[in-house]
Amino acid sequence: MSNYNDPKFPGPDPYAPLKDVPSFPLSSSDFTEGGTFKDEQLGGQDVSPQLSWSDLPEGTKSIAITCFDPDAPTASGFWHWAVFNIPADVTELASGAANDGTLDSLGDVVSLRGDSGSRGYYGPQPPEGHGPHRYLFAVHAVDTEKLDIDPDSTPTVLGFNLYFHSLGRAITWGWHENA
Repeated sequence: MSNYNDPKFPGPDPYAPLKDVPSFPLSSSDFTEGGTFKDEQLGGQDVSPQLSWSDLPEGTKSIAITCFDPDAPTASGFWHWAVFNIPADVTELASGAANDGTLDSLGDVVSLRGDSGSRGYYGPQPPEGHGPHRYLFAVHAVDTEKLDIDPDSTPTVLGFNLYFHSLGRAITWGWHENA
């Protein structure tokens, strides 16, 4: 895994204050870890990247996925995607799955409204001239089949619940800059 804590990025490591949990393999065929995104993944087109994972910790009963920009010019970063209650037997989401109805077909899956105001994936779109931003895709192995979180909650509420229910977490990331 390449290091997403490179000093060229202005924001903090958002996972530093969380408890240490095991990692597992996570990759994307749509971007290289630590690399840039395809145009279709960027804000405005908002095609979520393909993600695949394996070797989840024993006891995993569901999956949550988040995408977070810790470099946004705010005190709290910017949530680009937050979804949970994905069945544990799902090991991959195809490109575009966040917004094409795929997640709706998986049962009790909940997509929260991110900081863009939409309930799906919102691609990288940092402010022009602000510098490079990281986009951290985290797949969380969860110890319960269903997190009982109000669908109108924020991704921060999901993150708080994941602190208590994550058995493992894998992170892959890319970056984008609007020069």
